Amino acid sequence: MSSSRKTAETVNGESGKEFCLRDARHGTKMQAIPPLLKRTPALRGRGRSLMRKIKWLAGAAILLSGWNISVAQQIGKYVPIQAGSDVDHALNEINSTTDPTQKLALIQKFADGPGKEGNYPLVADGLFVDYYLNQKNYDKAFEYGDKVFALDPDSFQNAINMVRASAEKSDVDRLISYGEKAGAIIQRYKASAAPEGTSAAMWDEQKARVLEANKDSYTYVQQLVFRGVYQAKDPAKRAALLVRFAQAFPDSAFANQALGVAATAYQQAQNTAKMLEVANGLLAKDPNDVGMLLLLSDYYGEKGEQLDKAETYAKKAISTVESSVKPEGVTDQQWTQQKGLQKGLALSSLGQINIEKKENAQAVDNLKAAAPLVKADDGSYARNQYRLGFALLNLKKNAEAKEAFTQAASVNSPYKALAQEKLKGLAAPARRKAS
Repeated sequence: MSSSRKTAETVNGESGKEFCLRDARHGTKMQAIPPLLKRTPALRGRGRSLMRKIKWLAGAAILLSGWNISVAQQIGKYVPIQAGSDVDHALNEINSTTDPTQKLALIQKFADGPGKEGNYPLVADGLFVDYYLNQKNYDKAFEYGDKVFALDPDSFQNAINMVRASAEKSDVDRLISYGEKAGAIIQRYKASAAPEGTSAAMWDEQKARVLEANKDSYTYVQQLVFRGVYQAKDPAKRAALLVRFAQAFPDSAFANQALGVAATAYQQAQNTAKMLEVANGLLAKDPNDVGMLLLLSDYYGEKGEQLDKAETYAKKAISTVESSVKPEGVTDQQWTQQKGLQKGLALSSLGQINIEKKENAQAVDNLKAAAPLVKADDGSYARNQYRLGFALLNLKKNAEAKEAFTQAASVNSPYKALAQEKLKGLAAPARRKAS
């Protein structure tokens, strides 16, 4: 006896030989479902294990070999298939056929025949999704996936399939759109009221079980969507997509990270209003977000505006970094480097604020302390040394300023040309004196 058959019997607590699930409400038996969602290389750990074992049919009953996500644990409609029926025989023939051309012909035959009756169009469309995903014909998969959504807007399985297809095709617009559908399905399910005859407490308990059973699948969706929108090349589009991600998955472990990247992307796109909106909104949610503290302190310091707030943010970033705990999966060396860079950026920001406040001696101290911490990052190091050069010029320490500008010009960054111009200016008086 196959392991999958044993699983089906175990799920139902039966010792019979029929490969099926039982609808406890109606007493009918339902066909076990063929694989649809295959293992994806992007998965890691438990998520990879889940997706390797999972068997899908969009809109219909689910059987999981090993994980046992039963009919009662799926989100969306399911279609009971009575064992021994014409539909049962048709699905068995489709599932046992390995030749792609023959399989498609059988699916079409089913769709034109028994697949037209009752709720079976949902099964037929799901079979087409399965087939076209396996063939990597993503446009046809989208076509039939949209048909599944028309029949069952809450099909979480179909949302996963559409997200997967969008990711594999690198279609970022569809990826975020289907990701939003997936997030909305989960949110609607969480907010759904208890069915008639079911107590609120029992319904809450059942929903908790279902959500837990689908937890890794939901994380898988978030990973695919986040990775896809993060890679959008245009900064303005990347920022907007990341904000949409955070809105679609407000409870995601990636939500705050998405907003942080969005704020930085808006800055790159020179959309200051949106950068400030997103950054301040994220700080309101998490006042200790080091990335946003650094972004805003540096922005205000460069603009010469709200300098007291900027100084507070920079100092808070330093104290937060110094008291932070190393996350799991990060080596001691990586953690030391990360903390050092963040502290260096905060000190450099403080140095710029000091310059704006005409506290040049203090600026020199902060910028010199920052230099070794940010040296591994060319852009940050060049900016720091460029700032240091200005602070030293203000103190009439031209020789030291020249050295700082030379260091700023020594690495490839946007500050290279600026530092070279300052060096020319410092050299000009000396040439006139020699003549």
